[in-house]
Amino acid sequence: MERAWIRGLVVPPLLVSLLREGRWVHPGDAEMGRVIPWFEDPLHFCGGVAEMERESRSMDMFADDSDSDLFHVVRGSRRGVPVELPWLDVEKAYLVAVNRRPGDDVALALDYRTDPADPRVVGSDFWTDPRHCEWRVVAPTFSAFAATLGLRSSGDSGGSGGSGGSGGVGGS
Repeated sequence: MERAWIRGLVVPPLLVSLLREGRWVHPGDAEMGRVIPWFEDPLHFCGGVAEMERESRSMDMFADDSDSDLFHVVRGSRRGVPVELPWLDVEKAYLVAVNRRPGDDVALALDYRTDPADPRVVGSDFWTDPRHCEWRVVAPTFSAFAATLGLRSSGDSGGSGGSGGSGGVGGS
């Protein structure tokens, strides 16, 4: 199994497989609404490691300036205490899905604070309190999130779900 890293974090093998096989694809807005009912804006699933890396750079900008409070993103290494939700530690996370419409500033991220082998999935929430973003748990693990969406790699014993898509592990 090939390995990939984003921002120094090992990409879960399941995500590597889904990307390589073209199965890391958006399941449709209705399905996303079923899985994340509080998430109101449409998302684009990043098509490869390079795109995830590129999109995640925006978190650095917000963590390093006064927008940190608005977007609830910080660098954990600059805090004296562990960073917990509703804050996102940009040093232990990267974006896997981003706003489809320019300017929406919404995303889903893999958050490695809970499990470096199978990180939880968190989403930005601007709807509960429109004055600022808070990060909320979408799924306790990436594998649970993928299973809920029916995204399976060909190596999964549960069969294959999802189809189509483009971009490989290194593509965008």
